[in-house]
Formats: sequence, C-alpha cells, structure tokens
Amino acid sequence: MSRRHVSSLLRSPDALTEISDSHIVRCEALSKRYGDFVSLRDCSLEVARGEVFGLLGPNGAGKTTLIRLMLGYLRPSSGRSLINGFDPQVDAIAVKRQVSYLPGDARLPRHMRGRGVLRFFSELHPDGDLDRSLHVADALELDLSRRVAFMSTGMRQKLALAVVFGPHTPLCILDEPTANLDPSVRATVLKLVEEARDEGRTVVFSSHVLSEIEQTCDRVVFLRHGELVHRLWMRDLFQRHRIHGVQPTDAAELVIEPDLEDHLVIRSFEDGRVQIDTDDDLAPILPWLVRQPLERIRIEPLGLQTIYHQVHLGDDSDALVPNGGTA
Repeated sequence: MSRRHVSSLLRSPDALTEISDSHIVRCEALSKRYGDFVSLRDCSLEVARGEVFGLLGPNGAGKTTLIRLMLGYLRPSSGRSLINGFDPQVDAIAVKRQVSYLPGDARLPRHMRGRGVLRFFSELHPDGDLDRSLHVADALELDLSRRVAFMSTGMRQKLALAVVFGPHTPLCILDEPTANLDPSVRATVLKLVEEARDEGRTVVFSSHVLSEIEQTCDRVVFLRHGELVHRLWMRDLFQRHRIHGVQPTDAAELVIEPDLEDHLVIRSFEDGRVQIDTDDDLAPILPWLVRQPLERIRIEPLGLQTIYHQVHLGDDSDALVPNGGTA
C-alpha cells in the first residue's frame, strides 16, 4: 500500500472499511448548489465492483454533475464520495489513478496525430497500455495517421474511447460514449464495455440511448431535476410484461384476485381495450388471465422506455414500477 494511500486512510476513518467491501463507488448525501440553484440534491448510491452501472436522465438532470463530484472536479456543497476507498477532496490524485474517464465533451490535442495522442496518454497514466489503446482503435476502425484537427467528430470520439479503454483501471466512467457514432461502431463500443466487465472492471455508463442501457447495464438509477428518484435492477425489468386485450361490450369488469393485487395494474379504455402491466413472473398470472373475458390477447416485454416515461414525464399510470424501485 502506497504512502499516499495510507495518508488517505488516516484522514478518512471509514476508508478502510470502504476498500474491503464489495462497492467501488460510494456517494453519501452528495449535493451541489450554486446559490439558490441546486444541481444535485442529497444523492446517495453505491456501485458494486464488476458491474455495469447506468445513469439515466434528461439533459440537466444532474448526471454530469454527479460524475464530476465523484471524481473531485467539483467540490460538493455537502456530502461526500469515495472511489475505491479514496475521497477526492482528500486525495484527488489517488482517485484519478483508479479511474478512466470519458467526459461528454472530450478534448484532445488538435496538433497531434492519433497515434501520438494514444502514446501521450498511455505514458501519462500510471496504468496506461499503448498496445491496448491501439487494439481498441483498430477495433473501432480508426485511422491514427490523421491529425486530430482534421478528424471528424466521430473519429475524435473513437480516439477518446481508445484513450479511455487503454489504462488498466478498476473503474471506467463513460459519459455518452456512443455520441456521434454510427450503429455498427456503437455495437463495438458496447462490446468493449462488456469485455471490461468480464475482466472484472466496473463501468459507470451514462447514455440517452435506452437500448444501450438495456443491453449492457446490470443496474440503473434515474436522475430528475438533480435528485435520484428511481433505482432498477435490469433483471427485474426483464420479468415485467404488458398484456393487451379487448373486452367484449357485455363482459363483466376484470377483478384482480387478492394474491395478484400487488403485481398487476389494469387500465381500461372506452373503446374496450384493456392494458395489464405485470411486475413479476408471468407463470402465476397466466391461469388468472385465461379466466378473464378478453379477446385478441397479446403479451410483450415491458422495456426501459416505459419506465423512463413514467419517471421523467410524470406518466404515473403508464406502467407499474417494480417493488422497491424508488430511491
């Protein structure tokens, strides 16, 4: 253990416990205020080692503020964060050694060629690996002979990704990593995220593309107006379904049996359509369903898009939030 690390432990009494547990990131009541404006309010969360953790929210929700507070680029108004046991307000250098970070507005030396940029950053970071960065650049089909100034926006994004995936850090934070990339390259980036997880690294992944979150993340949190308002395990989401049907005009109303009341939400429409949202395995629901006066039944998975609309657009009746989902 380095002298700097020991110094951090002495100044942060809880840090030793944090290092030994299963979480690489801890945020405790983290807040950031600018006068009367609150950019982030009392955010508490934990990120487990080896998981892909998603941050969801519209522009201005507080995602980037949260990331910058975690890394020590901003000083919190209250609360604290720890990265692998290090407090960025105590030992910012130690925190940066733990992390590879792709900001949403990544800027690279415009006068350098792509290969020179990768060499520069691999030598700059203690855990840099030029060969690995070159491998990522090749996977992204990036021409490293061009100067950054003459690269397209998408090429510069690829170069930034090759920089970030190069170092062997335990934590990788990606803020909109697939912005400005075409679909085929996006698929490669998601594969790189999955490979990082398979290597035991932790990835914090902020994106507006919900399909990418569904494909890669183990767990997600939703931010709205600077507050963490919802948490969701993706495995729970994949158990949820929406059932569509049509009720004959003379049929009796649907009655939910007592043992299913906490697992179903039913909406009926004037034209006879019925929508049933589930929050659990379909097996115990299907026997009840076949007894209902419904025609033209169709069952579909209830995806992240529905939850997103419920949380951020205030459509509380549109879907059933999984039990224990709120923050």
